[in-house]
Amino acid sequence: MGIFDKLFKKKKEEENLWTKCPECKTLLYVPDLKRHLKVCPKCGYHFPLSAVERVEFTLDDTGAQKLFEDVLPTDPLKFKDTKPYKNRLKKAQEQTGLTEAILIVRGYILGREVIFASMDFGFIGGSMGSVVGERFFRACKLAAEERLPLIAVTCSGGARMQEGILSLMQMAKTSLGVGLLKEKGIPYITVLANPTTGGVAASFAFLGDIIIAEPKALIGFAGPRVIEQTIKQKLPEGFQRSEFLLEKGMVDMVVPRKDLKHTLKRLLELTYYSERCWRG
Repeated sequence: MGIFDKLFKKKKEEENLWTKCPECKTLLYVPDLKRHLKVCPKCGYHFPLSAVERVEFTLDDTGAQKLFEDVLPTDPLKFKDTKPYKNRLKKAQEQTGLTEAILIVRGYILGREVIFASMDFGFIGGSMGSVVGERFFRACKLAAEERLPLIAVTCSGGARMQEGILSLMQMAKTSLGVGLLKEKGIPYITVLANPTTGGVAASFAFLGDIIIAEPKALIGFAGPRVIEQTIKQKLPEGFQRSEFLLEKGMVDMVVPRKDLKHTLKRLLELTYYSERCWRG
């Protein structure tokens, strides 16, 4: 049993042996797809990853430690739409095996120690509520104190409406957390997965010293359909996709999933020898 099996109580999945790529419609054998890091070997389509899968694919299978799991969501506004918010939380926790939409782990990437934050779109659309903001802020604070690089993988629909203004306040809180890293010269790298939108895109996702995006990820504040309806114009082809943002200088690089781990290691190597960061 590996360390990730001990760390995470994984939800039981149905034994579906085959799936179809939504991009090229190729029928794919699921075990082979997982060996390819859930990237279609025919067309390169990147299937969604859970926060746990992201951790397993990126961190070394040794020395990993979950953090801030004692910070748990509540229902401060007693919010109810078609169902009570507390019921939504319970269902999301059961379906994902997570306690919130962000998972913070202290671990290693090819031998380099990091603080790693991974969001999960399966948990109420990866929305940012007060606990997501608090956990991320604590991750920033710990990284600053321990002088460890922080890597955040974002995948979110934005702020969590069930927490109202408390959710919107997290944009300022997470930005303040990144400021703690800037003050001490600690590297902060963001990886923008599909989709990264709303309040998360407008706050800590775009504050990275280096901003990486996965291929063809949808990235932006409002979605393209909403923008088209607002400005009454047809948007350019590929608008708000990773490659479009790279062309316009909004992200630094677009990195396929298979290359991400080694890319992060190279970036960490660059920062390791900098006088601005790392212990003496």
